[in-house]
Amino acid sequence: MNDELKYEIDAAVKALKGGDIILYPTDTVWGLGCDATNDDAIQRIFDLKQRDDSKSVIVLVSDADMLCRYVRQIPPIAIDLLEVNDKPMTIIYPGGINLSGKVIAEDGSVAIRIPQNEFCAEMIRRFGKPVVSTSANISGEETPGCFADINAEILDSVEHIVEPSLEETSSGKASQIIKIWMDGEVKVIRE
Repeated sequence: MNDELKYEIDAAVKALKGGDIILYPTDTVWGLGCDATNDDAIQRIFDLKQRDDSKSVIVLVSDADMLCRYVRQIPPIAIDLLEVNDKPMTIIYPGGINLSGKVIAEDGSVAIRIPQNEFCAEMIRRFGKPVVSTSANISGEETPGCFADINAEILDSVEHIVEPSLEETSSGKASQIIKIWMDGEVKVIRE
């Protein structure tokens, strides 16, 4: 890991621990993030996005071990999908636990992705808790594919912005979303 990446990870982790909202590149698009267990920080993201807080958001975890701490039971088909997954995929799991109620849907499910880029995975690992990941836009506006497309209102409203050059590992496209039930039923929500 190079010094710039280490510096950016350290700065982002410090901001997350302080309850701040961060703007950061994921393996998909730029995200607004915060501690996924912090109700106040999550509410500030909803307010910033002008988004109805009844809509849940995606949460990122560093790896399968962390995933197990935030889902009551992982459906076996989800494990298979994670093993063969070769592109960003968010899975909606039944029974989210140990997270803010603001990231858990009314039916108790939670949308979680394991990011496939070094910055996100290491940032979350060092933070030690899941991080919210919602697109860096005002609700209803187009999702920005790169840093240059992010609305000035968003840029001015976050407490920490990760170095834009790190977006080179982002695809610029939102992840696929799949909902899985314990009985093995699978529904594709977004291709």
